[in-house]
Amino acid sequence: MKKLIRAVGLMAWAGTSTLAFAADAPTPLAQLNFATVDSSLDTLYTRPAPVQRGQQQLRNADAAPVPIKEFAFDGDPKTYFGSLKNPTAKDDFTLVFDKPVTIKSITATTGKPDGTDKLDAGVIQLSADGTTFTDAGKFAEGVATIKGKGEKVLAVRIKPSADMTHPLAISEIAIESDPAVMTFKYPVEIFLNYDDAPELKDWCEKCAKICERQYYMLNEELKSEGYKPATVITMTLKARDNGVAETSGNRITGTVSFFKAHPTDFGAMVHETTHVVQHYRGRNPGWLVEGLCDYVRFFKYEPGKIGGINPATAKYTGSYRVTARFLNYIVEKYDKEAVHKLNKMMREGTYKEEAFKDMSGKTLPELGEEWQATLKK
Repeated sequence: MKKLIRAVGLMAWAGTSTLAFAADAPTPLAQLNFATVDSSLDTLYTRPAPVQRGQQQLRNADAAPVPIKEFAFDGDPKTYFGSLKNPTAKDDFTLVFDKPVTIKSITATTGKPDGTDKLDAGVIQLSADGTTFTDAGKFAEGVATIKGKGEKVLAVRIKPSADMTHPLAISEIAIESDPAVMTFKYPVEIFLNYDDAPELKDWCEKCAKICERQYYMLNEELKSEGYKPATVITMTLKARDNGVAETSGNRITGTVSFFKAHPTDFGAMVHETTHVVQHYRGRNPGWLVEGLCDYVRFFKYEPGKIGGINPATAKYTGSYRVTARFLNYIVEKYDKEAVHKLNKMMREGTYKEEAFKDMSGKTLPELGEEWQATLKK
């Protein structure tokens, strides 16, 4: 069984993206302060057995949740981060903020719901620059609480004071600060398999960071009531003859030769991560599914990079970038919620072509002809 390597550094959102926020969003993303997890500890995770042809892919919610790192700062006391091995005094679990904050209070609670795997001997450390840390409080019976003294803090670290004889579980790090630090609303961790190309280790880890960072944006763009996205994604690079990448459930597979030839094309993997978020049911048009992914990629993640289009041959069913342009035309001219509506229908298995007429007053072919005519002007 091949080992899956953890992604080093887990992030919530990249400030370079642009996002059309829903009406209930209280603050623009650029004004929010997100955190990054930087830990020397691996997550307790066992690679699942391959899914056989014809078997139904298990949903993330059907199995016991993997205790990923971002669970330690998701605002939910029922979840927790669990380490794979027993931590040593050299290990740490660190939260690094996008922007410095003034700490009012921090409470770090360790241990599983059954009370095991607490940190009995350890400290909370603070850092103004993310590099130099000083002790700010000690753990007692698995909990540490500190009060701020008006200092500016860029990073918070949990560190054992001695080698532990059992794994570490971190239930929640509660931070009250000014400005506030955003907890992980959509916690995720990407596990990597680059056995076919160990020379791409650094590329894989960078790619995972980017996709984890974009997970907040992807889920905000494609949110629907009652939907809970996957918290674990596996990303594997395979040595094979052709193809770019594909996704099945929460498993992404990329082609070694393609990413060696296109080392800056992280957007292709953001596209695949969008498929994980989609989690569609039923028989949906492939051109629309792929076009919606590229809409999110080229109009939210990396706007301005979609490239040119041939007006003579472009059709709304062209999939990928072509359909992405068509969807953006509908969003800008007819219905700003068009992508959200289409996403909801495909996720629930209720998509019908008539949805386009409901949004624009025109049939899908009529809308396609109208859009194509605008390309020739």
